[in-house]
Amino acid sequence: MNSSERSSRTAGPRASEAGHRGPEVRSDCWVHIDPAGPPGVRITSKVAELYGRSLEELVQGAVTALRIETASVTLEDQGALPWVILARLEAAARAAWPELETTLDPPCPAVTRRPVRDRLRRSRLYLPGDSPKFMLNAALHVPDGVILDLEDSVAPARKDEARILVRNALRCGEWGECEVMVRINQLPLGLRDLEAILPEGPEMILIPKVEDPEQVTEVERVCRRVLGSDRPLPLLMPIIESGKGAVFAYAIASGSAQVAALTIGLEDYTADLGVERTLDGRESLWARSALVNAARAVGVQPIDTVFSDVADEEGLQDAVREARGLGFVGKGCIHPRQIRVIHEAFAPTPREIEKATAIVAVFEQARVRGEGVVTLGSKMIDKPVVERALRTVDLALRLGLLAPDWREQRTSERPASAAEVGDEV
Repeated sequence: MNSSERSSRTAGPRASEAGHRGPEVRSDCWVHIDPAGPPGVRITSKVAELYGRSLEELVQGAVTALRIETASVTLEDQGALPWVILARLEAAARAAWPELETTLDPPCPAVTRRPVRDRLRRSRLYLPGDSPKFMLNAALHVPDGVILDLEDSVAPARKDEARILVRNALRCGEWGECEVMVRINQLPLGLRDLEAILPEGPEMILIPKVEDPEQVTEVERVCRRVLGSDRPLPLLMPIIESGKGAVFAYAIASGSAQVAALTIGLEDYTADLGVERTLDGRESLWARSALVNAARAVGVQPIDTVFSDVADEEGLQDAVREARGLGFVGKGCIHPRQIRVIHEAFAPTPREIEKATAIVAVFEQARVRGEGVVTLGSKMIDKPVVERALRTVDLALRLGLLAPDWREQRTSERPASAAEVGDEV
């Protein structure tokens, strides 16, 4: 018997586990499967008095569906929802029997989401893909988007179980009005992520460490193959995280018609350059400016990196103001407390709204009169100024900071004088 034959005969199912255990764990569970152990299911749960019977039925049904009745299955539950329990059971079973193909469909209706290209993306909250406790109440903080992260926040040994958990979270999670995004792993591993999550309808896919437009094209090809022609494709957000990626930002943003936004990851970018990341950001100014210009040239949204010091609210305010001044329209969040600060800093101020409405009103009046030259106070208003004012008005309307009938209100209230506003143009 040669070594390969001996290996194939001795190889078989192995003991495995998934999830987290311990007194500090909440909204999660730990599953252990031992194919060689005494057959049976053993369950302990902190909510056994309330949900013991339904929990036992759920687990027994899953064990039957997975066809592992001859193994020892242990479940330690710390208040996990059914879709979390099923994800942990499936992950442990797949680790024990790598050839297993059975999936456990969570008891939730399938979701069909319609991606919206030009929606607000001021804030996007990163949620570790292997930690259900962070997913459960994320929508209550009202970020513009949530990112179920399969990349940097997940340890290499937990990639497979995180993929299953995120798949279930896409179907069963309560996301409110948030845009639901997934950051896949760096290609080619990220292609396996796509196979699992695409059927559950993520609205946007974040592609990490992109250096070549072909990486974006490959993601689109997989999306089309998995979803076919009957399902809407997710939008794409490539992440620039290296010097090479920054140099090819325009080509990357042009890599697919599904690209709706372009963002940058400065921890990896500065590491690639061999420099320290600083608060003033001089070392990344060129790359961030290049990204904004590339995004605007293609017609997609430029989104800034995360601010890593959760406790520094003043520093975050300064960082968002700087990002807005560079042309970014959004920023990443690593903690819910950052959302309010980011939203406030990206919103136009009352003075900016007053100035914009004055410019738009004067422009529209001049157009009605057939005048080719538009003036406000002592200054001539040219087309770029009007376009900038229109963007400010549109944003104020979308944020509810400006009434839909603002034109009528301007005639009944005394706005700032043309001279006052004109001096600021």
